[in-house]
Amino acid sequence: MRLLTLFYALLLFSVYADAYDPLDPNGNITIKWDIMSWTPDGYVATVTINNFQMYRHIMSPGWSIGWTWAKREVIWSMLGSQTTEQGDCSKFKGNIPHCCKKKPTVVDLLPGAPYNQQLTNCCKGGVLSSWGQDPSASVSAFQISVGQAGTSNKTVRVPKNFTLLGPGPGYTCGPAKIVPPTHFLTPDKRRKTQALMTWNVTCTYSQFLVGKNPSCCVSFSSFYNQTITPCPTCACGCQSRSNCVKNDANILSMVPRKGDSPLLQCTRHMCPVRVHWHIKLNYQDYWRVKLSVTNFNYQMNYTLWTLVLQHPNLNNVTQVFSFHYKPLAPYASINDTGMLYGMKYYNDLLMEAGPFGNVQSEILLQKDASTFTLKQGWAFPRKVYFNGDECMLPPPDTYPFLPNSVHFNRNSFITLSFAAIVFLLFLVQ
Repeated sequence: MRLLTLFYALLLFSVYADAYDPLDPNGNITIKWDIMSWTPDGYVATVTINNFQMYRHIMSPGWSIGWTWAKREVIWSMLGSQTTEQGDCSKFKGNIPHCCKKKPTVVDLLPGAPYNQQLTNCCKGGVLSSWGQDPSASVSAFQISVGQAGTSNKTVRVPKNFTLLGPGPGYTCGPAKIVPPTHFLTPDKRRKTQALMTWNVTCTYSQFLVGKNPSCCVSFSSFYNQTITPCPTCACGCQSRSNCVKNDANILSMVPRKGDSPLLQCTRHMCPVRVHWHIKLNYQDYWRVKLSVTNFNYQMNYTLWTLVLQHPNLNNVTQVFSFHYKPLAPYASINDTGMLYGMKYYNDLLMEAGPFGNVQSEILLQKDASTFTLKQGWAFPRKVYFNGDECMLPPPDTYPFLPNSVHFNRNSFITLSFAAIVFLLFLVQ
């Protein structure tokens, strides 16, 4: 019996440990229900979805949420969203509910929905930005009129078994918890109102639930070594190698595929996305990195993409070219993590595989004499995340190594520079 209890405890710990993200310890998606008014047989509620994750967003085709009604509730009407199925409403005469299913699934309306069906923060096709990237675009909302439910705080029963797809698996939702009613400020900011009843549902992300294989990988190169360290072989699994496309010309002859499986360009790593980190230049007080993100998936455009890096020298970022940069500091005393994302209408869309399926930037970092070195892989990132999923890095013993005869400290840099100038003057003569 003790062994069985220990097994379940370890299992529970492993699930929550995997859902915990040390680079975003407070990140979650919160679904908040605010009952705004009572009706003869139920209530009208505003449901708000807030993405409090710093760098993980929800891409097209967007979020969908579901739950199980506690009693025999039905949905009379909705604004800003709709259920995917109506269900069996044959027992109703005259006024037919919007949905009669015990377990409804709700999706956001598409942009351009009729004006009389819209609500503030609705109709984005379910796309939600991350909180760190754009807080104003990280919220979605809809209104729901519920019937055959309680008509007071004592008779209403909160829904159970909440689910969130964003758009695929990965999120686990906890039980709904009744919290103090939400307060609202009127537009003139002179009066405060409050909801009649409020409950929250918190959903956390686990990469393990998405799949056993990573969705991206990392490769390295440097100016001081001709070796290019590629992504590990089959870094993202090679089960789809037989269905991959060998070159861009063959894509036209491929029959459109069904399902959610990606159509990838044939590579040794078989990843949809590759991140390449290249140590480009070494100055006296600064060093420069070139960063490239390549899309190998012919069926996916990555909108609102994010790239998160963990590196000890990110506390001295001097300039980032052609990308936005925001430091992430989950722990106040450590500033070694930063988020990169594209500029709106310029490179915030990572196109599908092909000649335009990549984005590039360069980062200039100031040296810290007490910590800076190019030895033993220090100049390469410790962790890399693309769209919130951790990428597979090459084994440390394969990193481009610094030649033994060269030591890149300040004195040796001056000596090498002086020798190069003398050599150039010799050639001129």
